[in-house]
Amino acid sequence: MLFRDVISLITVTTTENELGDTIEVSTERQVFADKQSVRQSEFYQAAATGLRPELMFVVRTIEYNGETRLKYNGKEYSIIRTYDKDGELTELVCQGVVNRANA
Repeated sequence: MLFRDVISLITVTTTENELGDTIEVSTERQVFADKQSVRQSEFYQAAATGLRPELMFVVRTIEYNGETRLKYNGKEYSIIRTYDKDGELTELVCQGVVNRANA
């Protein structure tokens, strides 16, 4: 397995400003990943529930901290499913984020 793709894992936190408005703050950190194709069975199972998986990345489990979004080649993706393969590797199944102001 070659970890030659660079992805940015995005942590999203919310905070309040001095006016009491809720503000979303994103923090990105880069990790190496192995880009893989979404399995056909995964694609059809997800489509049955209204999800549209586009990409799958494998990262080292120690580098994944439960992030819900990632960025790859300038496009933001939502992580719709994770799978711990063997305690050392985690699969991240992603779908593109649509209509985000900062994507």
